Amino acid sequence: MTAPMPVRPPGPPADRVPEKAPEVRRPTRLLAPLRETGKLFTLAGTVCRETFRRPFQVREFIEQFWFVASVTILPAALVSIPFGAVIALQVGSLTQQLGAQSFTGGASVLAVIQQASPLIVALLVSGAAGSAICADLGSRKIREELDAMEVMGVSPVQRLVVPRVLATMLVAVLLNGLVSVVGTMGGYFFNVIMQHGTPGAYLSSFSALAQLPDLYISEIKALIFGFIAGIIAAYRGLNPRGGPKGVGDAVNQSVVITFMLLFFVNMVLTAIYLQIVPAKGS
Repeated sequence: MTAPMPVRPPGPPADRVPEKAPEVRRPTRLLAPLRETGKLFTLAGTVCRETFRRPFQVREFIEQFWFVASVTILPAALVSIPFGAVIALQVGSLTQQLGAQSFTGGASVLAVIQQASPLIVALLVSGAAGSAICADLGSRKIREELDAMEVMGVSPVQRLVVPRVLATMLVAVLLNGLVSVVGTMGGYFFNVIMQHGTPGAYLSSFSALAQLPDLYISEIKALIFGFIAGIIAAYRGLNPRGGPKGVGDAVNQSVVITFMLLFFVNMVLTAIYLQIVPAKGS
């Protein structure tokens, strides 16, 4: 007897093509900047929330404060002298052409305090300290130290990011006062010595045009700029791509993004301040 032949299960008809699985739509590259912006704001909110979480990392904060201050104090003082001198010389030349040389002191000092000083501090903090923060966090990320901290139940944001961001903010506020004083003294020297201005007119025009809110907005700008520099440096350090080479790229990106964002935020804050606070004597 011969064994029965196995019966094959009926298959689909020959003229019927099997349906393809639905394609998953991938997000376009146009949405990538929006996603990165959302992650950046999420990190900023997390840092603000974790700031009040205990225990606060006092030792890490002191170490980061000393590091940021040590790499920015001398460059800030050296940059503020020629910057104040350039502003004083340019404003003095313009006021001479307009016949208002007596207002040189007030105009140059206001330009230094309101605009130049916060920007100088923010650029130096971002370029010197922010790049170091980004490189440090990025190297920890590629060595998987941050992943190990999360496995142990330690928040990397609360342990590492918060002290660094607070340190950049405090150093920015303190350096802003230093740069304002040094820049004002440099402008005074160049205006009185090189442009043959009178010390009395320089000081009297400053007291006639300047007011206390000018100093307030300068410190507020420095505080906000320090926060922005610290957040962007931490964000790019926490999200490197491509190993050690990606860490270097992240450092460059953090500095460039910070510079662009600082000038935009400075424009917005200046416009709001000029609308809210009236000019002295108006």
